[in-house]
Parts: sequence; C-alpha cells; structure tokens
Amino acid sequence: MALMFEVTGFARVVGEQATKVQDNRKVICVGETVVDILFRGDQPISATPGGSAFNSAISLGRTGIPTIFVGEAGDDRIAKHILRFMTDNGVNGSYVRSYPNQKSTVSLAYLDDHNEAEYSFYNMQPQQRQPLLLPDIQADDILLFGSFYAVNPSVHEALKQLVSLAQQKGAIIYYDVNIRAAHANMLQLMKPNIIDNFQNADIVRGSRGDLRTVFDSDNADSLYNARINKLCPRFINTGGAYPVKVFSGKKTFTYPVKPIQPVSTIGAGDNFNAGVAFALIHYGITRSQLLKGLSDEQWQKIIDVAQQFSQDCCIRLENYVGRDFKPVL
Repeated sequence: MALMFEVTGFARVVGEQATKVQDNRKVICVGETVVDILFRGDQPISATPGGSAFNSAISLGRTGIPTIFVGEAGDDRIAKHILRFMTDNGVNGSYVRSYPNQKSTVSLAYLDDHNEAEYSFYNMQPQQRQPLLLPDIQADDILLFGSFYAVNPSVHEALKQLVSLAQQKGAIIYYDVNIRAAHANMLQLMKPNIIDNFQNADIVRGSRGDLRTVFDSDNADSLYNARINKLCPRFINTGGAYPVKVFSGKKTFTYPVKPIQPVSTIGAGDNFNAGVAFALIHYGITRSQLLKGLSDEQWQKIIDVAQQFSQDCCIRLENYVGRDFKPVL
C-alpha cells in the first residue's frame, strides 16, 4: 500500500512582520533544494521543502529581510512546488537553475527519542553542472552558504566564483560547516574545500558534531587556538543545549542556551544562521565593524536573536520559523 503525505505550503506573508532593513541590505543564501520527509519510527509524519541554506532563506523571507536564493532544482512536481514556496515566503528564487529531466533531491530524516534526526539522502545528479547564476551583490550584503553543497567537488569551483564576487563587493561571507555524519566517509575528499571555505569566510559557524567530524575533536577552545583562528578568526560554536561560544581573535564570549522541549531539531542550525544574518542587518553591523571586532554586548544581541530563530523552529515540524514569528529585540 502506498504511503500518502502532503508537502506543506503557506500563503504569502511578506512584510507582515518585516524588520527595519538598514540601507536595503539583503541576504544571498546558496545551497541545495530538497524535500525533507520526516519519520518518527517507520511512519512518515511530514514532508516540507528543505535544504540547509534554503531553510535559512525561508525564515529570513518570513521575517521581512530581502532574500535571494541561489542554487539548483530538478524538473518535477516537487521542484515546481519548491519554487512556488520560495515566492510565497518572500524569497527571490529567480537565481535557481533548473535541470531538465532531473528528479528532485529527497532527504529522509528519522527522529530518535530526543527528536534528533538521522539522515539518508537521495541526490539529484546532473550529468554536467552549469555555473551558478550570479545575483547583484553590494557592500555589506550577507552571503550565506554551507553543508555538503558547499564542499561538493562538482559545485565548489562555481561557488568560489560567487564568493570571490562577494569579496570584491565587500559583502559579509558566512559559512556554516554543517557536515552530516552521512557524508563523513567522504571527509578526505571534502576537507580541502572545507578549509578553503574557512579561509574565505568572515564568520564560520560549526557545531560540536561538525568539529568531531572534521577535526576529530569537539573541544572548540583548543581547536580554535591550534587551527581555526589561523583560518577564520571569527568562529561561532554551537551544540544543542550546550552554551554558544563566540571566538573573535583573543576574545571568547560564552552565552547560555534557554532550555526548550523540541518537537524536531531539523533546521535548528539553519535558523540560527538566519538569526545571525537578521541581527547583523537589524543592528546595522557592517563588514568593517565586524572585522574590527564586536563587543560582548553586540555579540550577545546577535546570539540572542539567533537562538530565538533556532528555538522557534525547534518547536515545529517545519524547517523554519513560524509565519507570525517576531524576534524580541
């Protein structure tokens, strides 16, 4: 008997909870498009459009931040739904390249007793990938990318062109490591690209799990002093209920995490990233200020907003903040 489920969609809500956007800055999110099918036990309980940077983009669009999504899609019913879903949530999807006769990528996420997910991926595999479509990027815009898409050898060179353009324009470059255990067996192939992304970023976020996968240790303090600081001096370390640590040169800031009862942790990190981008724009923090070094108070405001985004996502079966979500600023 076939299993039936519906991909969730929403009406357009652009501007209902729009924040004050400083100087028309925008966020450009780069990544894969997938459909996430969520299981509890062997039973599918929901299916939503997803992808790491895609989840960030939808949450930013829902909170009124001008957002562009750059990436790839298949050429099937799911892909058409994903493109409509972006438009309906205030995200510019005109820079998504669709590949004819390609099925969309599917992610199966199995929740355990703690509502943490174990993933299996069924990827779209174009025979020949085309260059990414390049949007207009201006100074102090934010380029946000990460996960396997950002280190996939068939994509990385095209991504570097976009990163180079962002650097030339003076945009803030934000890299989220986000390497799933399902891809750990490809680490040796991916690691040069991971290091390259670190070196080209202005901010890097890595979870405790990311550090274990990439550096074989989750001791953020020792890894930052020994390795990460030489690659990117601004590093945010997250780890579920563990305190968030921000490393910035010789300064380290630690911020506690408010305990919640999650429904699903899928999208938690993606929404943390969205919250950082939201806060950088809302509080008018420029790339120049970021590179000079932010104060404890500035980082505290940024991390507080990021946690609000992440926790709102975790109390839902979706991968994004709710339509009516408004961060407390």
